[in-house]
Amino acid sequence: MKIDSGTTAWMLTATALVLLMTPGLAFFYGGMTRAKSVLNMMMMSFAAIITVTIAWVLYGHSLAFSDNSMSWLNQFVGGLDHVGLQSLVHTATKDDGTGMPSLVFSAFQLTFAIITVALISGAIADRAKFGAWVLFSFIWATIVYFPVAHWVWGTGWLNTLGIEDFAGGTVVHINAGAAALALALVLGKRKGWRKEPMRPHNLTLVLLGAGLLWFGWFGFNAGSELAVDGTAGLAFMNTQIATAVAAGAWLVVEKMRDGHATSLGVASGAVAGLVAITPACGFVDPWAAMLIGLIAGAVCAYAVGLKYKLDFDDSLDVVGVHLVGGVIGAVSLGFLAAYPFLEQQNKGLFYGGGLTQLGLQVLGPVAIGGYSFVVTWVVGKIIDKVMGFRVSAEEEVTGIDITTHAETGYDLGTVHASGVASPNGPAVTPAPKKVDA
Repeated sequence: MKIDSGTTAWMLTATALVLLMTPGLAFFYGGMTRAKSVLNMMMMSFAAIITVTIAWVLYGHSLAFSDNSMSWLNQFVGGLDHVGLQSLVHTATKDDGTGMPSLVFSAFQLTFAIITVALISGAIADRAKFGAWVLFSFIWATIVYFPVAHWVWGTGWLNTLGIEDFAGGTVVHINAGAAALALALVLGKRKGWRKEPMRPHNLTLVLLGAGLLWFGWFGFNAGSELAVDGTAGLAFMNTQIATAVAAGAWLVVEKMRDGHATSLGVASGAVAGLVAITPACGFVDPWAAMLIGLIAGAVCAYAVGLKYKLDFDDSLDVVGVHLVGGVIGAVSLGFLAAYPFLEQQNKGLFYGGGLTQLGLQVLGPVAIGGYSFVVTWVVGKIIDKVMGFRVSAEEEVTGIDITTHAETGYDLGTVHASGVASPNGPAVTPAPKKVDA
């Protein structure tokens, strides 16, 4: 069967948009850290692109999206039919049933795996060994992400039960959020946490990163329909609605609570809205997207403070935004699922549905969050025992950029070397002295 050129073109575009989200996340996270570790923070995202791509090609796609020959095991992990992606090469010019070549679908799903791993890094900013992170990212993708993707989007047990997750509320955000909590507990708190100021060093980078994430998320959500149709359009529009409302809700909470509406708040609120609408974007009406955004923006604004009450150092609020926001979005389907363009029986409670779907939407976050937390904690502990997961106290105080990468994010030495700083403006070059003949 000939491929659908429109679908294929859109999915190639959506894939590029989702990949752009990981550099966007690097800016977002990088700006939120202290200046002495901005490069390390960004490098952790780029490292995820490398390690997850390799794992995906070797066996990741196969474990997530092929069927296991042992039926009981297929409920938990896929088989090895697509190892090396070689079996997908012959489909490069053929429709695989979705209107596009299988390799395009595989590339799209790869970008989801990449950003899920990268999200975790925000919880351990300023203190993780780069080599340990590289090893962790490879292992975690293998034994956590790939199986969970199979559970929900493949032919695994949660899919069989009927869980709904349009674009990754459980597979991506709850999965990453639970892992972030576990890894933050394994590494412990940063030196001086709650005693020294650890404010974001560059809020312009944070806003740039949030903007790139917002832009790329249209590919993330609308692309998950795997087609160019009404549901894709609905997912696109609901993404915009929920994100804008969540950003506004976060600002209102900040203004009422602290007396200030901040740039960090609008960026964080936007991401919270993006996270919460992800599992529901193609399944709910626009008014429901507004409600989801409102709840996510307000609740996550308070949830980021849980780390102070529960005494764990989640450096960049991965738990408060991604875990909490993901749960809000996933569970909301049990109440708000309307399926405007789909013939579905399992509608939400507000549309006459029963409690069955609500129960499934609660089961998914519990099962995935619990699995991710436990396995991440075990893997983190093993890596910590074998090679050490945390840098030394001296390296942490000095800054990981210098001690690990031998670089700094901001080299101002050339400015001072070439000119004299003016008290009222930029550096100026001094006039040459007059030399008598």
